[in-house]
Amino acid sequence: MEVTSIQDGIIIDHVPAGTALKVLEYLRIDPATTKLALIMNTTSRRYGSKDIIKIEDAQDVDLDVLGLVARQATVDIIHGGQIVNKQTPTLPERVVNVITCVNPRCVTTTEPGIDQVFYLDHTDDEVYRCRYCDEEAEF
Repeated sequence: MEVTSIQDGIIIDHVPAGTALKVLEYLRIDPATTKLALIMNTTSRRYGSKDIIKIEDAQDVDLDVLGLVARQATVDIIHGGQIVNKQTPTLPERVVNVITCVNPRCVTTTEPGIDQVFYLDHTDDEVYRCRYCDEEAEF
């Protein structure tokens, strides 16, 4: 299989194998309206297998969201067919309106219009917790 290079856009590489569609969902990228190529379960020397997402004509990607769902990913910014910048996401300290609280008694569940805010709990597991009820995030 051959997937050609893009002239201008971004390449999200080293996405955990089988998770490219989930990454697109969290990044709020609609595959129906965006020119993109998904390469799923391809060989990776570093991880064994990986997914790659190529998005034509995109200028940036939310690195906080990407750090949340695909920490080991790398983002290559492409202009004129050349990589002009390479970025690596990190775990964000807080995320807003990306994760939804699963606690049915949380104020964000019962009251409309309240932002879903989660903070990074710096324990050994590095989990995210709801700012309002301290519930652990599920995603």
